[in-house]
Amino acid sequence: MILKNRIETFSKLGDILRNSLSGRDIKHSTEIYRLIETQHLKNPWFTSGNVRMAIEAIADKLTEENLTEWTSSYPSLNQTVEPVTVGVIMAGNIPLVGFHDFLSVLISGNKIIAKTSSKDSDLITYMSNILCEINPGFSERIRLTGGTLSGFEAVIATGSDNSSRYFEYYFGKYPNIIRKNRSSISFINGKESDSELEFLGTDIFSYFGLGCRNVSKIYIPEGYDFSKMITRWNRYSELIHHDKYANNYDFSKALYLVNKEKFIDTGFLLLKENQSISSPVAVLHYEYYTTSDQLKILSEKLHEKIQCIVGRNYIPFGKAQSPDIWDYADGTDTMEFLLKKIRYGIL
Repeated sequence: MILKNRIETFSKLGDILRNSLSGRDIKHSTEIYRLIETQHLKNPWFTSGNVRMAIEAIADKLTEENLTEWTSSYPSLNQTVEPVTVGVIMAGNIPLVGFHDFLSVLISGNKIIAKTSSKDSDLITYMSNILCEINPGFSERIRLTGGTLSGFEAVIATGSDNSSRYFEYYFGKYPNIIRKNRSSISFINGKESDSELEFLGTDIFSYFGLGCRNVSKIYIPEGYDFSKMITRWNRYSELIHHDKYANNYDFSKALYLVNKEKFIDTGFLLLKENQSISSPVAVLHYEYYTTSDQLKILSEKLHEKIQCIVGRNYIPFGKAQSPDIWDYADGTDTMEFLLKKIRYGIL
């Protein structure tokens, strides 16, 4: 299967997703809407809004133009080589979080054996089925499992700092990408417009803040007034009616009260001054700074812990959860890994 065929297949997948979501593709609309409305039964965090958001984000990027632009950076993709089998361990924190690895392995001409998360198996199976319907040649290149991986030649695994130690122990002898915990932050200069602050809310609250690209901490200038920012986030106040989110909110609030710690309570989000860039669900950490040089030093120091930075001169507000297909998790070029380290043995 040549690159052109692979691009056309994923482009058609994008067309089907876009048309199904808009109701123009009757054949697939029924199933996609069933999945959107029922995923919360398997994973309470996967609300219909969150599932739809995830599918829309993928559909928006899967165009022939985007796929061609992305793959054009890797001339060796046009070469015909024997595909290798890549084992992919997928996370399940947000809907379809493992799709980019799925796409990368297949668009590079390789085979995938994916261990799906028990919390997010239906959606990637759905994507796989459509892909094979469009191009039956992919049927021999895709295997999804909820059990133990076997028969692979390289590994891409995504998990926590704890699970990464397990991955390194079992998969260290194979060419691998092993991802650990990452968090995203935002630099606020105090001159943001109302719309920018509202978009920042999208970066914080989408998927209940469970993604590594969700902003979990903000850096603000000394003397910053939170009131304007909080007012722009009122649209997200309905999150407090979600049981699991509310439980996290109540737990953190009770903990801070018992320990007599200072915090700001919006009624649906707790803002806590804390040096950690990772915050619990329903909590946003903040820290003051005095000069922009401090932020530069900070970003360099925390480079290996930061997934992305939102702000002026960084990722635009509201775009943290809408990465382009050439934006790689942890800054590790997955395609380069698949093409060079596997095919040509450059370890």
